[in-house]
Amino acid sequence: MQVLVLNSGSSSLKFQLFSMPDETILCSGQIERIGFNDSIFKYKTNKESIEIESQILNHKAGLKLVSKYLLDKDSGVIDSPDDIKVVGHRVVHGGSSFSDTTEITAEVKQQIKSLSTLAPLHNPANLEGIEVAESIFENAKQVAVFDTAFHQSIPEHAYKYAIPNEFLTEHKIRVYGFHGTSHKYVSEKAIEYLGKKTSKIVTIHLGNGCSMTAIKDGKSIDHSLGFSPVNGLIMGTRSGDIDQSIIFHLVNNLGYNLKEVNTMLQKQSGMIGLTGYSDLRDVEIMASKGNKDCILALQMNAYRIKKYLGSYATILNGLDAIVFTAGIGENSDFMRQLVCEDLDFLGITLDAEKNTIRSKGIKSIHSEDSKVKILVIPTNEELEIAKQAVHLVNN
Repeated sequence: MQVLVLNSGSSSLKFQLFSMPDETILCSGQIERIGFNDSIFKYKTNKESIEIESQILNHKAGLKLVSKYLLDKDSGVIDSPDDIKVVGHRVVHGGSSFSDTTEITAEVKQQIKSLSTLAPLHNPANLEGIEVAESIFENAKQVAVFDTAFHQSIPEHAYKYAIPNEFLTEHKIRVYGFHGTSHKYVSEKAIEYLGKKTSKIVTIHLGNGCSMTAIKDGKSIDHSLGFSPVNGLIMGTRSGDIDQSIIFHLVNNLGYNLKEVNTMLQKQSGMIGLTGYSDLRDVEIMASKGNKDCILALQMNAYRIKKYLGSYATILNGLDAIVFTAGIGENSDFMRQLVCEDLDFLGITLDAEKNTIRSKGIKSIHSEDSKVKILVIPTNEELEIAKQAVHLVNN
């Protein structure tokens, strides 16, 4: 069975075509910096690798480019759209409506759309991906895998906000959590590595969007993102945690309207607001050249991660391992170094040499005397989505 997986981020699109159940990758690729002038399209098969830099305005244009190459007579890997039997879609926000993998119907699409106010950078892109895929792969089953599903195990005392009770009971306002597919995948790999049935792990997903999860015995018990994917850590364009009174100050005293504030917090804050760059690679380059804004932004980013790491070590009552994953977590040895500095009190000690070694698989970067394992585990949300989609279709 050939399964195409589409993983739409706020400014990116990853795709993989699998032969299941043997998990063979027939092709893979990604589009980076969607909406910018210097978008990058990457497409790879076992025969060739293609990279194009061109403006890709939105996710719809990106998906059309993906389908073009999948069907190309020279570089393509399918003869017809009907070769693909299942399309698995990452959907960020499932609210309280979806706690498991779901076959997509008109009603499901409407619910995904209705939840777009909670994930305005993601759910619209996810829905657009679904609708474009439906038009191209007309006979394939379309399946949604929700980022929020893994965090359904968070206990009420952790997911409930300290606001009047009716906002939870009547309006479902609570912590939902995100990046669940990634956190689930890497935590399972970490548990295998540790060889322990009981474990206390913090997974750190660092990309354009960032989040951390406290995981006890394989279950999510707390998470840095909440009702929507804008709070918690400092991200590429999102602010992370702020004092909510700032919003009222902006509206009541500085003349902003709520739409402008929302846009600012979602698309103009985080690293781009602090430095002018949303891509951490650019921030690191400029910091190395002495740019004070970029140096400070990296310090702020690492400081926020440390704060969450300390709080999660407390609620877990200890740590067996911390896991770095996603684009920044896997590739930025500098950010990992900043995060792990001066954490010997928690038993976290980095091996500087191991930290700089590149590896495609799981690697340990802790020193021999570190009480806590420090792991870098490449996330594979696409494989996890494919496995869940196939399981749904076959059962």
